[in-house]
Amino acid sequence: MSTTSTCDNPMCSCDPCACEGDACACGSARLGDLERRVIDVLWEQPGHELTGRDVANVLPVYAYTTVATVLDRLVHKKLVRRRMDGRTIRFAATGTGATHAATLMREALGSTRDPDAALVRFAEGVSPSEADVLRRALGDPGT
Repeated sequence: MSTTSTCDNPMCSCDPCACEGDACACGSARLGDLERRVIDVLWEQPGHELTGRDVANVLPVYAYTTVATVLDRLVHKKLVRRRMDGRTIRFAATGTGATHAATLMREALGSTRDPDAALVRFAEGVSPSEADVLRRALGDPGT
C-alpha cells in the first residue's frame, strides 16, 4: 500500500505532490531554450508517457542523443519522471506548464524586498482580459 505525501512548500510543482517530508526541491528549476522545447513536448501530452525517440521525432532539428541528455537533465530537475517499460524508458512531465510558470512567478515575487510593489507593477502591465482572469481567480467579479 502506498501513501501519497504532500509537502508544505508553497512552490511545490509536483502534480500530484510526490515530495517526501522535507525533501521537496521544487521551485528552483530554470529552463534553458532546448530544455523548454523538450518539456513543451511533454506538457502538450499531459498524462502520457513518451519515449526519448517520440520527443526527438517532434524536434527533428536536434540529434536523438541531445534530446536524451536534455530529458535526463529534466529528470534531475524533477520536472520529468522516467519509468522503465521493459527495455524502453518512458518520460512524462511531473506537472504542467502553468504550474511551472506559477512557481517561477511565486519565486520571483519571494525574491524581492518589496513584493507589494512588484505585484502592483505586475498588475499595471496586464491586459484587460488577464485582469479579468485574475479577478475571477481571486473571487472578485470585478467592476
